[in-house]
Amino acid sequence: MPSHVVIGGGITGLAACWYLAKAGHRPLLIEKEKRLGGVIRTDQVEGCLIEGGPDSFLSSKPAAMELIRELGLESDVIGSNDRQRVTFIVKRRRLVPMPDGLMLMVPTRILPMVKSPLFSWSTKIKMGLEYFRSPMADPPERSVAQMVREHYGQEAVDYLAEPLLAGVYGGDPELLSADAVLESFAGMEKKYGSLTKGTLAMRAERLKQGPAGPLFRTLKGGMEQLTQAITCQLPGKMDRYQDEALAIRKSSFGYEVELKKERLYAENVFVCCPAAPAASLLRPLDEKMSELLAGVEYNSTVTLALGYEQADVAGKIDGFGFLVPKVERKRMAACTFVKTKFDHRVPPAKAVLRCFLGGAAIDVPDGELIKDVTAELKELLGLTAMPRFSKVTRWRRAMAQYGLGHRKRVAEIRELEARHTGFYLAGNAYDGIGIPDCIRGAKNAVAAMRAK
Repeated sequence: MPSHVVIGGGITGLAACWYLAKAGHRPLLIEKEKRLGGVIRTDQVEGCLIEGGPDSFLSSKPAAMELIRELGLESDVIGSNDRQRVTFIVKRRRLVPMPDGLMLMVPTRILPMVKSPLFSWSTKIKMGLEYFRSPMADPPERSVAQMVREHYGQEAVDYLAEPLLAGVYGGDPELLSADAVLESFAGMEKKYGSLTKGTLAMRAERLKQGPAGPLFRTLKGGMEQLTQAITCQLPGKMDRYQDEALAIRKSSFGYEVELKKERLYAENVFVCCPAAPAASLLRPLDEKMSELLAGVEYNSTVTLALGYEQADVAGKIDGFGFLVPKVERKRMAACTFVKTKFDHRVPPAKAVLRCFLGGAAIDVPDGELIKDVTAELKELLGLTAMPRFSKVTRWRRAMAQYGLGHRKRVAEIRELEARHTGFYLAGNAYDGIGIPDCIRGAKNAVAAMRAK
């Protein structure tokens, strides 16, 4: 009988197995797909490295780098080319550079904002006056759009908050909770009133710690190098069943885990899959927890990588890429110029444009997507050449949406979780959807088990 069962073979489940093995246990990983790694997927096409899922992680969140060091991969870490970090916003079918000094959607420099054609004068004046807002002792929960609108106006919602968060969450800022998605900004409101004032204070504190590193980090071999390193270093320390978990129940041994092919019994169970399958699994164990998990929404996403000859795009692409606000959107939500953002990903003679299409494209045929996107690239960039290759990756219901009431929901879930000794939840449904967040959640779950 295994003592520790981990359900879900994405980065969260793999990290949980790593930390369990590190603590001297031999976990059993259950994943229905043959391939491990979840939405982390890296392919090679004509010498180009193509990410099907996340291409990097935020440097400011330490959990990913800590795991990478433990795996011995630190020498393979590369940072984003921030000296070339210009991002454009589509406005009236033109690419307008985001003003220098923006930190997410918060302006911290006056002159670049004054000169920018991205905003009207009324918005620029509102942004300037925002610095003088008074602290808010106990602000009500609001959507991201409501918070940004109050501070900077509707144009800031349309041309900053919406396109920036669409790339991270694939969601609607009118529905996302500011308390859950912009937690640090919510804290600034209480202390400073002004998000600009709070951001400047935060930046000043960081500067005292020394020069800032790159905004994003990744691995030379792609993000799948991380998940492969975990699986390569766990043989003999982990077992694996390729099977689908159907239900979890209490038993005299601790827990009964019903699979399609058999039943297992374990003292400790770590559920590291998305909220919807977790809700189904937990219905026999805790109906209320199952109901709360079922209420976490997920959006789908589609990426389309297009490979070109470098000569075909010369003079047409610049910076990290561009974002397309919903008010301007046709098919694309964003496009990354891969070779500009990261070295080592694309040979000198080639170029790769990685286009994000959003959940509405999940069932659209590949040919139609390629036709629509190349037409948009011709309109926005003047790119007339046809791509040498294309690769479409679809992730159905993969991006957790932190809607209004999310923090309260998670607090209730954690309270119910604590009532079941030996049972632990981790993944992107709770306290962050990025790779470092998922790794941190797995590490915390293993630490909680060890503390009991």
